[in-house]
Amino acid sequence: MAHRIATVASVTTLIALAGCGGGLFAPEGPASNAFLNKVDTACGRLTIGTQPMDYLLSVENNDTTFIDLTAKLGTGEIGADTYRQGINTAYPAGDNGPAIDCVINQLE
Repeated sequence: MAHRIATVASVTTLIALAGCGGGLFAPEGPASNAFLNKVDTACGRLTIGTQPMDYLLSVENNDTTFIDLTAKLGTGEIGADTYRQGINTAYPAGDNGPAIDCVINQLE
């Protein structure tokens, strides 16, 4: 678990460093990191598209879309409907419903 927390924090740091403004990249900070860690713990084995969420949250993955959308949901920059639409658009393969519901439930 400590390795996963460090991994998620490292990924969000990389996103912040790579950001180019315009709200394209996830917010970086304790709130977004805590939410990403919570999602990883509760939902990590569920699948978005063809990948488990724990992979999408890892440094091995260079696709930042999932982290970006999830961090924005966690900090309130986007709502649940926008999140669901964004995930389904970016990852159209498979049934994302259970994974998206799990992420949204972490807001409670």
